[in-house]
Amino acid sequence: MSLAESASVIDGAFQDIPIINLSHATSPDESERKALAYQIRDACMNVGFFYVKNHGIPPEYIYNILKVNKEYFKLPTEEKLKLNHKTVANFKGYTPLLDANIEPGNRGDLHEGFQIGWEELEAKADDEKRANDGAMAGANVWPERPEGYREGMLKYYHAAVAVGKILFPLFALSLDLPERYFDDKTKNSAAIMNTLHYPPQTGPADDRIVGIGAHTDFECFTILWQQPGIQALQVLNSKKQWIEAPPIDGTLVINLGDQFTRWTNDIFKSTVHRAVNRNGVDRYSIPLFFGTDYDVNIEPIASCVSAERPARYGPVLAGEYVNQRLKEMYY
Repeated sequence: MSLAESASVIDGAFQDIPIINLSHATSPDESERKALAYQIRDACMNVGFFYVKNHGIPPEYIYNILKVNKEYFKLPTEEKLKLNHKTVANFKGYTPLLDANIEPGNRGDLHEGFQIGWEELEAKADDEKRANDGAMAGANVWPERPEGYREGMLKYYHAAVAVGKILFPLFALSLDLPERYFDDKTKNSAAIMNTLHYPPQTGPADDRIVGIGAHTDFECFTILWQQPGIQALQVLNSKKQWIEAPPIDGTLVINLGDQFTRWTNDIFKSTVHRAVNRNGVDRYSIPLFFGTDYDVNIEPIASCVSAERPARYGPVLAGEYVNQRLKEMYY
């Protein structure tokens, strides 16, 4: 059965999020890599979300980035606003509470964040990856406090980017494509990381202010770390039921974005999700939005198109698409 034929019988009424072990992601045994890719295919077609374990990010990197961000978000608001992302041309820097409103009809998203893009830990004067970062092109901005903030951020960032590089060949296999299909499209992969702080949500249950409103992501996929022990992430299934995606120790959450949906002609799902923090405590999470080079043309690939399933999307440049979505979210 072709991918297009398989997609026609998916109902999307999932009740939980699968957990996938990445231990064999770089196995020399092709059959093990393909078996893993088929697990990913099933999760992408049925849910659009999955957890990964044995992802390779050192626990100390997670500890350190959480530590410095807890310190950063405790700084006075006026100090954080010195790096307000709306005063920076490339969307990087600090995002205040209620600055974004991703779900139309809501009154704002109850989180603050700090956003960065590619930067070598040992800074380069002429960094090709940063220069080719499209909508996010240009230097990161860094706060003066806390000490160790840049190092803590970038060590985790590069470890998470490495996870993304491992996943792209598996996505290719899952789509019946050559394993290195995405290599020439991800030489300078867009990789934007946002550290997020969600204060406790205290309004009524039907309040139009939530941690982050219902939305889909707009890169290829997101690599998300969630703070253990604090449930907030919810994923919408085809029956319009909100399914909880609780933090699971030692895992990351991977969810597909709209670029992959366009590329796969709606065979892979970019699933609506939101975060609602009604736990009475502060919550932290770290999404890294992983995409292609910004000069790549996104259009349905051949294995996802058939006579019965013609192309549903026209071509669009990845960078132009991301830039437009960012403007819709913040302006």
